[in-house]
Amino acid sequence: MPYSLVIFDLDGTLADSFGWFLRHVNDVADRFNFRRVADGDIEGLRHAGSREIVARLEVPTWKIPVIARHMRRLKSEHLADIALFPGTETMLRTLRDGRLQLALVSSDSEANARRLLGEAAAHFSWFDCGASIFGKATKFRRVLKRAGVAPSQAISIGDETRDIEAARAAGIACGAVSWGYAAPKALRALGPDLVFERMEDIASFLCGDAEERTGEA
Repeated sequence: MPYSLVIFDLDGTLADSFGWFLRHVNDVADRFNFRRVADGDIEGLRHAGSREIVARLEVPTWKIPVIARHMRRLKSEHLADIALFPGTETMLRTLRDGRLQLALVSSDSEANARRLLGEAAAHFSWFDCGASIFGKATKFRRVLKRAGVAPSQAISIGDETRDIEAARAAGIACGAVSWGYAAPKALRALGPDLVFERMEDIASFLCGDAEERTGEA
């Protein structure tokens, strides 16, 4: 079915922030008293789901919102160290030119997201940021309502297992990118509707639907 709304994640999907995260995660671990991440832990964590990662790092559930707020503040101080993945702006512009509505749902703040996106922020019609680690499904439903789009007409695109789980909970299709935080094998194990190997593949696939709609208009 053709999609009319594409809901993007930010970190690991559009923004290349994994390196920044690894450079700062152990300082955050020390501050909030959870287990540090050793170099040998990284690949195993990339194959784990969000709940398993929280358990492995021994993060108390009640601390997660506090840690998330701290990470947003910390990230705002280092946005110059984080760039969009190559081809991101072109891909977003191609989708908008194809008459697709774009939304951003992220655990980061809207201010950080807009600063990171720069001029590319103008391609988005909807921002719903500050999502909790397990709260994206609610955000997806809210964006659908604001956009006036049925779940069957929307697809989310992210880089973590929780993005796929949230899309399923919200009743929308899900696409996974292979270049983000989670290992591609872990994402494929959850059976996403689409897996994108390259940034340009997103527009190539989704704009095929858009061109069909334009031809029918």
